[in-house]
Amino acid sequence: MAVMTRLFAGSALKLAQLPSACNYLVSACNYPLAQEIRDRTRGTITPGFPGPQPREPHRETPHGKRAPMNTDLTGRTALVTGSTSGIGRAIAAEFARAGAEVVVNGRGADRVASTADELRAETGGKVRGIAADISTADGAEQLTTELPDVDVLVNNAGIFSASPVFEIPDAEWNRFFEVNVLSGVRMARHYTPRMVQRGWGRVVFISSESSIFIPTEMVHYGMTKTAQLSIARGMAQEVAGTGVTVNSVLPGPTLTPGVEEFIRDQVGPDVPFEEAERRFIAEQRPSSLLGRLIRPAEVANLVLYAGSDAGSATSGAALRADGGVAPSLA
Repeated sequence: MAVMTRLFAGSALKLAQLPSACNYLVSACNYPLAQEIRDRTRGTITPGFPGPQPREPHRETPHGKRAPMNTDLTGRTALVTGSTSGIGRAIAAEFARAGAEVVVNGRGADRVASTADELRAETGGKVRGIAADISTADGAEQLTTELPDVDVLVNNAGIFSASPVFEIPDAEWNRFFEVNVLSGVRMARHYTPRMVQRGWGRVVFISSESSIFIPTEMVHYGMTKTAQLSIARGMAQEVAGTGVTVNSVLPGPTLTPGVEEFIRDQVGPDVPFEEAERRFIAEQRPSSLLGRLIRPAEVANLVLYAGSDAGSATSGAALRADGGVAPSLA
């Protein structure tokens, strides 16, 4: 601040001669700094800088919650694939709380129905379920026939497992690609053009930090997550300027039932889980800046941003909720 003040004070004559440039520079500063610059230069800065502006009042949603960002999804329909547990379930819950009519999806009809019932009770929102295996073309067609249009699509369906890379057979590579990649392609291929026709839509691919920080024990999984980044970016470019955004969200190691089972297999079933979590992060994900597993709701917060009006200027992005596991700047 002192350097900037000296800069402005030493250039007072020039600044006085360039009022428009001066006001631009001052407006780029925070107000306390701008006021100090005025005081130090004794009024040589052209008057007219308006000072601190009143903030836009927090919006009141129909559900009585005060929201500093416009994440209200009242009147919108959101489909979250693979949403009967873990991250998908947390996303569905967050969208229901935001006012969306949420459609949960999974392969088993009983589990889909019970999840929808639970989420309605938890959130007080509109939640229904459609059971379909979208890793197959027939299952994807079944879902899109039953649900022709959505405003928000969250491609969360996916699988993971650990396996030595040189021992993974062709069938397993194909299975991972079908479930993790083609399921989202099928959904986006159907829904995104319809969003474009209406002039508004949000598509979010749930990728992973494994897309940019490939785990040695899950190369086939990492491959599919990297593919999602390319697909989402390409789709975002295709729908540029239409009011539809397409993004990826990259969760890091997250405490879901599947990850808990995975960690127990890695660390040992007899170790208390709190200790197993600590060991897993310390030994297998030491780059984590959190030093713990992420919670599903923490990922859901970022997905809600990307899936609402709040994320209107974000498209073609890979948004990280990885706890800093991937040691990169972007």
